[in-house]
Amino acid sequence: MPAHRSATATLDRRWDAFHRWGPLALLAVSLGASVLTADAIMSEGDLRALPWLAGGAGLLEAWALWARPARGPAGIAYYFLRWALSFALTWCNPFLSAYAVIGYFGAFRYLPGRLPYGGMLLTAVVMAGSNSGGFPLGSWGIAAFPVMYALHAGLCAVFWHLSITEERRARVQRETIDALEETNERLAAALAENAGLQAQLLVQAREAGVADERRRLAAEIHDTLAQGLTGVITQLQAATATADRAAARAHIDRAAALARHGLGEARRSVQDLAPAALEHDGLCEALTKTVRSWAARTGIEAVCTVTGTPVPLRGDMEATLLRITEEALANAARHSGAARLGVTLSFMDTELALDVRDDGKGFDPSGPPRGPDHTGGYGLAAMRSRAERLGGTLAVESEPGGGTAISARVPVPVPVPVPVPVLAPAPVAAPVPGRDAGQ
Repeated sequence: MPAHRSATATLDRRWDAFHRWGPLALLAVSLGASVLTADAIMSEGDLRALPWLAGGAGLLEAWALWARPARGPAGIAYYFLRWALSFALTWCNPFLSAYAVIGYFGAFRYLPGRLPYGGMLLTAVVMAGSNSGGFPLGSWGIAAFPVMYALHAGLCAVFWHLSITEERRARVQRETIDALEETNERLAAALAENAGLQAQLLVQAREAGVADERRRLAAEIHDTLAQGLTGVITQLQAATATADRAAARAHIDRAAALARHGLGEARRSVQDLAPAALEHDGLCEALTKTVRSWAARTGIEAVCTVTGTPVPLRGDMEATLLRITEEALANAARHSGAARLGVTLSFMDTELALDVRDDGKGFDPSGPPRGPDHTGGYGLAAMRSRAERLGGTLAVESEPGGGTAISARVPVPVPVPVPVPVLAPAPVAAPVPGRDAGQ
């Protein structure tokens, strides 16, 4: 249950307890005060009538505890019968008006429409008479009663206005909070749907990457191993077809050379599938060792930096990022002429960034295609393809004489929790006398 509804329910229960037990408590207090002042104030007739009136009020409140009347005919009958008893009790002793005070609070609970204001004005009659010395009014009371009644009627008007204003404000708050909760529910559903779509896109990207890798391997096997084996067979056939031993030896030597070359290509393909650097180390350690080894081999100053909190990655993601780094390092060694190079691996909330920057001679990415891959750079097509297999992107920033920066960003598949926004409890205004907080 939202916090604001829980607070409202708690307040409603407290007001309900007040309306059930409050009249009995006020009746008991007022009877105690009347007993203490009976000799000074009450006549013999009042003393004889008081037990009957008090008994009737007690029976009425006992019935209310059992029947729990609400706004409607039963509530109207209960309210005005209680007012009549409180008026009669106040006539016997002004201190019994303490029981009549409950009429200010119960008007909105039991009376519908505009009757609550009328009920409060009737209660004001009892209270003004009590403040003017009690009924029947004496000469001083007759003069004081209009003033006291005007005061009580004015207070009733103020309470009426405040209650109406509070009701409108509370209604607007409830409607606003309900609208916010509905919006939050739709937002949570949208976030859950987006998380599912993201997971689906990552799966599709992986499947597309697997298909691309299979096509690449098929083309590589056809272009290297298959052609090499064809050459071996041709040379062996030529060796067996000639009677010249020297020529046969030459054909066999060429076949052996082709076989050794094919073996080297096969080993290279296997290494491309499973980088040896990742056999015993994670991505961070493998990158650090790769950069350190590359720097020692090329003589270029290089450093590898890892930022953020590393998280476990899939094996294909680690292999792809390592291959992108190796390709970028190879390009830098062959073409950049750099003196310094930096590799940065940044772990962020939902993505992973791999940046390779050097201070080499750079190039114009928007210029005409050049280089072995015909993409305007060296090895960029392969790196971009690898990044896209993981559902990521690869960007290149370079200019002649300004060095080169290669940045690969790939999403990190993490569980996306569905947010359950918690609304702050709506401020509950202080109860206005005469107004039932639960209505």
